[in-house]
Amino acid sequence: MLLRPAVPSDIPRIVALERTPHGRTFVGQWNEERHLTTLAGGNARYFVSETESGELQAYSILRGFKEDSGAIELKRIVVANPERGLGRRILEELISVAFNEYHAHRLFLDVYEDNARARHLYESVGFQYEGVIREAARRDGEYVSLRLMSMLDREYAQQPFKTGGSRGPQSPENDHLKSRPSGQHLVAEPLFPDPCSLRSHFCSNVYL
Repeated sequence: MLLRPAVPSDIPRIVALERTPHGRTFVGQWNEERHLTTLAGGNARYFVSETESGELQAYSILRGFKEDSGAIELKRIVVANPERGLGRRILEELISVAFNEYHAHRLFLDVYEDNARARHLYESVGFQYEGVIREAARRDGEYVSLRLMSMLDREYAQQPFKTGGSRGPQSPENDHLKSRPSGQHLVAEPLFPDPCSLRSHFCSNVYL
């Protein structure tokens, strides 16, 4: 496994990874307090990947665990040294965790329109393009548009990297999800019942 569940002591390193020059180009900037609040809030799962020497080489956030829609959001995935294949391996592991471990019906994300490398990677592992979210984020004082992409459970089942019954990274608070029968999803309300809340939700989430 490349990933382990993050703990509060990981947050300073996560913030530092976001603050790298390349990270700031494609990743929304959160402070430590916001990350700690999100980590403790129960709606998100943080994962980190470390080198053999213990250095942080990537982190990711899945979100939507308090919703009944069956939709999990890949909120963020950041790799310290892109273009070396690590991003793809972590992405495939996260997808498997979302569908095998948490029995998601839908996994979705948003990505800056000009982040061509990340968009290509998502398409290559089976994410489908849904549309443009116009001027939904701000970067360097200007509004920028995002692309919305998603994968459904039946589409995941056709992916060559599908790992069947493999188990994802675990932490005690996930016990209620472990016992959910396969095919029974997280059901009912849309993730964003108020369209006016969309602008405050979206910010870029990917640096691979």
